[in-house]
Amino acid sequence: MVECPRDAMQGWKHFIPTAEKVKYLNALLKVGFDVLDFGSFVSAKAIPQLIDTKDIIPQLDLDNTQTKLLAIIANTRGAEEAVAYDQINYLGFPFSISETFQMRNTNKTIAESLVQVEEIQNLCVKNGKEMVIYISMGFGNPYGDEYNAEIAINWVRKITQLGVKTIAMSDTIGVAKPENISYIFNHLIPEFKDAVIGAHFHSTPDTWEEKMQAAYDAGCRRFDSALKGIGGCPMAKDDLVGNMATENITYWCEKNDIQLNLNKTAFNEAMLMASGIFM
Repeated sequence: MVECPRDAMQGWKHFIPTAEKVKYLNALLKVGFDVLDFGSFVSAKAIPQLIDTKDIIPQLDLDNTQTKLLAIIANTRGAEEAVAYDQINYLGFPFSISETFQMRNTNKTIAESLVQVEEIQNLCVKNGKEMVIYISMGFGNPYGDEYNAEIAINWVRKITQLGVKTIAMSDTIGVAKPENISYIFNHLIPEFKDAVIGAHFHSTPDTWEEKMQAAYDAGCRRFDSALKGIGGCPMAKDDLVGNMATENITYWCEKNDIQLNLNKTAFNEAMLMASGIFM
């Protein structure tokens, strides 16, 4: 389970004080998630909410947790900053297979971004970090850019050839259908046995379960989510589209007798805190 408070916070309408972020992140570190997507090293102009990531890192209590930290980066410069922090385990890079979205998101073409992936992967190897590639617009895009499942699968092939071991197929605008999810994961997971193929789904309140079921049935075991389903992509143009809610995933797992080994007391405390932060 990958908890994504960074994704939840980055587009929030008002600035969340640094002390409040630290308190919330430390509460999440007690829950027992495998990974915490906690902050980013991107332009403050692009995402002013996360300007304080560097100030937050030394205040995180990592002594009594097994949770690993993931930071998002958008270019090689950001990666060079992130690898300097021993506390960070993973660097996440959004790689869109929609040319239009990649230009909007990182101001680079897909070809230019692929060069950056190679540079960042080399930095990760050199500094003992692991790179996570998010295949943005992995299930479709709203721009009319060419898309089909085979295009998405072929991009995973190209990325893994660079040595990247963790790929998160991202339903950036919440358009993934169960049949497309099943097709993609049923092809990717058997082919890339040495990689971890995860899911970063955005969904409406009535579609999360069918997406979760389709991915799990196809062998996916790494899921990104955020408490209360906060966050998502503004390009979705639908206020109901947000991150998959963590509490929905825990409910689904409990219903299906899947053991998560989360601290329920810490989970409930973090949920209460989230309700106060995201008002």
